[in-house]
Amino acid sequence: MIRTNGAHPRFEQRAAAEAPEPLPRRPGGGRSKIVGIVQARTGSTRLPGKVLLPIAGRPVLSWMLERVAAARELDEVVVATTSLAEDEPIRALAADLGVPCLSGHPTDLLDRHLKVARARSADAVVKIPSDCPLIDPRAIDFVVGHFRRNHQHLAFVSNLHPPTWPDGNDVEVLQVDVLEDAWCLATRTFQREHTTPFIWDQPERFALDNVAWPAGRDLSATHRLTLDYQEDFQLIAEVFTALYQPTKPAFSVEEIVAYLDAHPEVRALNARHLGSSWISAHTAELNTIRHRDPTSTSHARSR
Repeated sequence: MIRTNGAHPRFEQRAAAEAPEPLPRRPGGGRSKIVGIVQARTGSTRLPGKVLLPIAGRPVLSWMLERVAAARELDEVVVATTSLAEDEPIRALAADLGVPCLSGHPTDLLDRHLKVARARSADAVVKIPSDCPLIDPRAIDFVVGHFRRNHQHLAFVSNLHPPTWPDGNDVEVLQVDVLEDAWCLATRTFQREHTTPFIWDQPERFALDNVAWPAGRDLSATHRLTLDYQEDFQLIAEVFTALYQPTKPAFSVEEIVAYLDAHPEVRALNARHLGSSWISAHTAELNTIRHRDPTSTSHARSR
């Protein structure tokens, strides 16, 4: 829900509605807590300050947090930024929006996520990168709901391995115990910078599952809704201008796809960046990627 407070909407976070069987908590009892973590920084090398770029008078991050807060399966949403002075505007924006914000290591995202999990007494966390401003809250609910229903035998669930959703709907859910294991054991720089590869690249060690795009199509390499380049920003701004309505702020990913398919000139704005991902620089080091169909590319993100 949203309350007006100055220049930006203010969010009142709501508990999950009609939640499936709760995850078992550690000793002490009580309902399990699943926390959505939006990782955000201003120091992007490709598009500096991208999460604060304005669309219709509001920063991109404000629009994204509005969409994430609409997810019903999350018990809380927290922004995880860096401890650098340059990210003070992110802390200020989160405070203005009424969203908890914790600061941590600039490049060790694994450490930053675990810091939030411990501070907010989470039992499971949902990793959501801030370069996904068009993320559909229904996508979050779809993936987190699957995790809740199958928590007894799953450590990690995502919609990225392999990807089928339009790029920019990245959702990864993991038990905090597994996050702690990765924090203790992950030694490679990319494993710590990108938070989850130590987990999802070891299916023989961890119980993993993936949630495919329910429409039965693979749009991961044809529809790019993420924010890394100026062309991405242009497309995202066009989508918001065309689809946003105050009475229906969380327009769906299906509506976005339909709009882009009907307006190929907009869809073409960032077409040259289709498939861009940090994964390509580490293919030789990732067992599950190295042995995957070479035409398939993961779009897992840090930030």
